[in-house]
Amino acid sequence: MSEIKVSKIYRDVSRLRWNVASKGILVGLFAGFVVAVYRLGIEFATEKSIEIYTLLRNNPIYIFAWLIIIVLVGLLLSYLIKLSPDAKGSGIPQVEGVLLYGRKLKSLLIIPVRFIAGILSAFFGVSLGREGPSIQIGASGGEIIASKLSNNKLEENYLITAGASAGLSAAFNAPLSGIIFSLEEVHRSFSPNILIAATTAALTADIVSKTIFGLKPVLSYVDVPQLPLNQYFWLVILGVLSGVVGVIINKMLLVSGNFYSKLPIIVRPMMALLIALPFGLFLPQVLGGGQGLVQLSETAKLSIGMLFVVLICKMIFTTTSFGSGIPGGIFMPILSMGALLGSLVAQVGFNFGLSSDMISVFCICSMAGIMAGSVKAPITSILLMAEMTGSLVHLLPVAAVAFIALLTSDLLKANPIYEVLLERLTEENQGKEKSKSNVIIEMVVELGSFVAGKQVKDVQWPSGLLIVGIRRGNKEFVPNGDFQILHGDYLVAIASQQEFETMNVALNKICKMK
Repeated sequence: MSEIKVSKIYRDVSRLRWNVASKGILVGLFAGFVVAVYRLGIEFATEKSIEIYTLLRNNPIYIFAWLIIIVLVGLLLSYLIKLSPDAKGSGIPQVEGVLLYGRKLKSLLIIPVRFIAGILSAFFGVSLGREGPSIQIGASGGEIIASKLSNNKLEENYLITAGASAGLSAAFNAPLSGIIFSLEEVHRSFSPNILIAATTAALTADIVSKTIFGLKPVLSYVDVPQLPLNQYFWLVILGVLSGVVGVIINKMLLVSGNFYSKLPIIVRPMMALLIALPFGLFLPQVLGGGQGLVQLSETAKLSIGMLFVVLICKMIFTTTSFGSGIPGGIFMPILSMGALLGSLVAQVGFNFGLSSDMISVFCICSMAGIMAGSVKAPITSILLMAEMTGSLVHLLPVAAVAFIALLTSDLLKANPIYEVLLERLTEENQGKEKSKSNVIIEMVVELGSFVAGKQVKDVQWPSGLLIVGIRRGNKEFVPNGDFQILHGDYLVAIASQQEFETMNVALNKICKMK
């Protein structure tokens, strides 16, 4: 490749920072508005589902008509999922597949299918959240804007990441969590360009969301007291239990997916809607994502026995809803399970001298713990609790529980749920044709990685990959064979988009810590 072409590629990369910042604002505006409308639709449908099941409970004669509606809507949902397979389930693994493996995002189809199928499902009270779909809707918005305004794959990936950040920000009124989630879970690497794109998009989406929903935090924990130091031993118990429950949830989600995979596609949504019926009739508290359940857990109105029953039912209901492939996420259901577990442990603690004022602290800590144990994104979990509750006084206990839960999950050899779902998704889509154009890959060199400390000529780079630049701090280099790579460097490489998945995985392997 000529020096002129390499220089042009590198100049394009260098100009990306403020390009993605300005375009990130557009992504934030688009994602913030679309996700806010989606959020309103889901909340309205969930409220109506409670009214519907109340009507059915008081007038059992209508249940037969409701069964007919289940069949008809189930058929429509199966058609929509067949029309846009990438719109099924959470949406987060699909976004990760685009960024890590070069999969295609059919955004103009995903967004309407997400809206129609997600809101329709919510009328039946299925135990799914709006957060994963919101992330995919935001990412799709980023891809749409990138298709109009960007001319290279790297900038497109930045804007898709920015859209994902904006989606989570608008779904939870949590811009910091949206930013960190894009780095910690979605993109799985740090880059100043990713950070700038994610920040501008998430903050812009947060402004849009707050304009529509107001400044009140999603979870209104008005008074969160500080946990006394002599009660910190409870954090170990809470962390271990949260980690164990997070692992159990992951296992149940995967088993449920395996069960549904053996059923005809046309039957799967129908089955999930049918399973929702007894829960709606006899235990309406578990309907929907679980935001109301979080608030209920804080009040200590449920007995220990009832909390345990509701927790088990919520786990079963969530896994059976999600496994069917119905468009919907697991973020909020997992958080609601965490709140139930925290309330349960706190009420047990009342018998051992724990103050009843501590129940809200336990709920918040356990929500972060289960999220860390299941998703394995502890920093996001910690920040999400701070932003959703509007309080920082519990930051240390939350962090302690999150990392203890993460350690417990690792000791139990559990894999992050979105990583496993992404692997399944990749297996389903192997062999699909990709474009043959060249793409740019950016990768950070971590301390302790294979390439750190080596000269360019001493590294056996993947065949077909060309290193065209290295950024070190504010300095940029076009390396020759004798150039020494240091940890913290950002490698800029080009590869055929046809081989993007192979190249990205291979480069990631040698640049990440062993």
